[in-house]
This record gives sequence, structure tokens and C-alpha cells, in this order.
Amino acid sequence: MAQRVLTDSFARRVDYLRMSVTDRCDFRCVYCMAEDMEFLPRARILSLEELHEMARAFVALGTRKIRLTGGEPLVRAGIVELCAKIAALPGLQELCMTSNGSQLGRLAGPLRDAGLSRLNISLDSLDPARFRELTRTGDLNQVIAGIDAATAAGFTHTKLNCVVMKGRNDDEIADLVQFAIDRGLDISFIEEMPLGVITEHSRAEAFFSSEQVRERIAERFTLVPATDTTHGPSRYWRVAGAPGSRIGFISPHSHNFCATCNRVRLTVEGRLLLCLGNEHSMDLKSVLRANPGQPEKLERAIIEAMALKPLKHDFRLDDDVQVVRFMNMTGG
Repeated sequence: MAQRVLTDSFARRVDYLRMSVTDRCDFRCVYCMAEDMEFLPRARILSLEELHEMARAFVALGTRKIRLTGGEPLVRAGIVELCAKIAALPGLQELCMTSNGSQLGRLAGPLRDAGLSRLNISLDSLDPARFRELTRTGDLNQVIAGIDAATAAGFTHTKLNCVVMKGRNDDEIADLVQFAIDRGLDISFIEEMPLGVITEHSRAEAFFSSEQVRERIAERFTLVPATDTTHGPSRYWRVAGAPGSRIGFISPHSHNFCATCNRVRLTVEGRLLLCLGNEHSMDLKSVLRANPGQPEKLERAIIEAMALKPLKHDFRLDDDVQVVRFMNMTGG
């Protein structure tokens, strides 16, 4: 029997699912959400069993990599058990997670034992006061302890994610690279994306391009192009003399990566988003709940949804809101 695969209208193979397990978070990062957020009621979100069934359907259709996201996935009760069930799905090659790191001190070991393959951890500043300002509630020392706990638990190729904002943390770029090198971690620098209405800062004024980040890094380090890929949007470089760390750049504005897009996102309320920067979507929760015990109908809906995947997003460098959902609703 031929292997089943998902393919969109532009002949791109879709084998990577980013799946949100919660819209809630213990941080309120200024680029991700408003300070006073309203979260979804329990009845509107997928249960752990439904999340597992969604993952099973995607893996049956050729998905080889799943990344669990939020919000903050580690605030969802039962997350370790969910990881174990998804990791055990036949055919899945990699189960990853994006986290703010706050809960890794207690959960890194159990997650590793459950079969989680790899972690991305958000880290936008090494200054405790600035970190608190950017996250509104976060404790830097707790996050660094979580990063170290992940290493101690046996996680490798852990990647730090840093959203760079001019005048807020662009002066820390080289220090963050050194932090990653010292701990043998990868790090990606991300251009801020225009998702959700925010009033805390002007995205247009705070924009700092990947090229500017590379120039800052080059003031202290020698960057060497790398051929590595994690099948995500990062373009990787290495630092001369530090072979254990990769430096990635995620550039939705300055270097559109849509031509090789192999991913879709599932929100915690069961909405399949076909593109980060567009509202093209399908309500898979309704399909799942209307057809209990009939996985073929969910799979058929997923296949049909591929026709909705657009060629590209079109982020603009202004303060007009192009997508009204916040990043915590999108799922990383």
C-alpha cells in the first residue's frame, strides 16, 4: 500500500503539524497577547482525547513531525500523558514542543521519558528586569533553570527563540548568542509578526530585520553558512569555533519562506489554519464531534482542507492589523 501524503494545490508536501494544546499562558509577552486576555471556555477547546485523535489522523495522512504549542503547553493538565500517547503513534518521527521554559524545572524529565524529542524555549532577554517587562509576569531565573533542567534531562539540539524588537532587546543579540554557545544550544532570531491588536508598542517602529541581527552578531562573531535544516522556517548559520550551536533566522518580512512551507497549524478549538498569515481555515472540531468512531471522515476533511492553503502570506511593515488572532491562539 502506497504511503499516504498530504499535498496542497501548489504541490507542496505537508508533513508538519503545529498543534496548540491550550490558549492559556503564565506569561503575557508584549508581542504575543494583550495584558488583559480573555481565554476560551473549556467547552470550546479540544479535550486531551480529541487532541490525540487529531494527531492520529494527521500521522495517518503522512505527518512526520508534530510540534505541541500553546499558549504555554505546560500549563495544560495532562500534557505529559498526552505527549506519551502522541509519541507512540506509528509513523511519527519527531514530537517537539515550544515552551516559555517556566515549568521545565519540574517537567523536563517526565517529558523526556514520555517520548518528547526536542524543545524550543523562548528567551528574549538576559536582564531580569527587562525580561519581566517583556513577559509582564516572567521570572528569568526560573526560565534559565528550566533550560538547564532540559539539558540535564537529556534533551539535545534545544533551540532558544528570541523575538527581536528595536530599542527593546536588540542590544542583547550578541550576549544571547554567547549564552547559547556556552550551553551548547541553538538559537533563532525572529522578526515580529503582525498578529493581534496590541497597544503596548508600535510594531512598525520596533521592527528589526534578520539582516540587522546578522550585522550585530558579526560585530563579535564570525558566521559561517550552514546547510542544516529542521524542516521549519529557520535559515541556519554556525559560529566559527563553536560547532555545537547553530544560529537561525526566521524572517517572515524580509525573507519570505512560503515557497517551501510544509506545515499547517491546529488551534486548541479545533480550527485548522492553513497559513500563519492568512485566515484560511477549516473547523475540524465540528467534523470530529459530529462523527464519533469514524476517523475516515476526519481524514477526508483534512485532505479537503489542503485546497485552502494559500501560496503565501503578505505581512506588511506597518501597524495595520492583518490577522486579528493573537499568537497564543495561532499555536506558535
